[in-house]
Amino acid sequence: MRIVTHSGTFHADDVFAYSVLRDALGAFEFARTRDMALIDSADIVFDVGGIYDPAQGRYDHHMRDLPRRDDGTPYSSVGLIWRDYGRKALPRLVPGISEDMLDSVWQDIDAAFILTIDQADNGVATASQGHLGLLVEAFNPTWDSGQSYEDAFLEAAAFAWGIVVGAAGQAHAEAKALSLVMAAARQARDPRVIVLDRKLPWEKAVFEGDLSDLLFVIYPNEDLTAWYCRTIPPEPNSFGQRLSLPEAWRGLQEAEFSKAAGIDDGVFCHPSGFICGARSHESAVRLAEKALSGGR
Repeated sequence: MRIVTHSGTFHADDVFAYSVLRDALGAFEFARTRDMALIDSADIVFDVGGIYDPAQGRYDHHMRDLPRRDDGTPYSSVGLIWRDYGRKALPRLVPGISEDMLDSVWQDIDAAFILTIDQADNGVATASQGHLGLLVEAFNPTWDSGQSYEDAFLEAAAFAWGIVVGAAGQAHAEAKALSLVMAAARQARDPRVIVLDRKLPWEKAVFEGDLSDLLFVIYPNEDLTAWYCRTIPPEPNSFGQRLSLPEAWRGLQEAEFSKAAGIDDGVFCHPSGFICGARSHESAVRLAEKALSGGR
């Protein structure tokens, strides 16, 4: 299989598109060129050629009638390649990923940074300092470096591949966490309290899983030496609380907190009333139960 993109200066979209195809398709013959004879004879062409026709393996986006996402955002080459080949790449990016998590991980990566590359490449959004697109473009050879564009492109692709691997790993971990939180919610005796057996990101599951009755989540620290009772915010990334911890507990620590909360092994209650902790699972559950009854 021969795959082609344009020669010369590269950008984030063509660099990331190449990296995705490497994981989706394995080894292939690759060329960076503007020679139309080579372009016409290739199996897949992206970011060059003037044709958008996925059925023919043509993924340019520089024409007037350019391909767009459902929301109207123009695609760049990586958006198109990720759309059609991202799911095929994921088993190599995340070894052992289950079939039922492919769509969730694919969507997270698409929203996390593929979309931002599409936007910046098409001028829909400004690539501010530190933007991923500018970091990739910094791999282009300077006028006095003597490095070839082909070597620089491969260096940029290695950098891009590391980002995709990291993003895929993060998205996969979040998908697994969501599954565990939803399982805990189904097993909960009281829909207002869920208990997790390990520390993991739970907020996404609360809102995507529509856990509208949930008020407290209980989970341990990394070495299981403390257990936390954490309030649920009213919306994502909020510091508010659906139900705050009792006023009488706030700002207290150790013995004072234990006495106020009516447990033996209390650790602390944050002054803002969004989290408190104890040294045992049982006490953390008790804190949630007491908080539900106003501290009694």
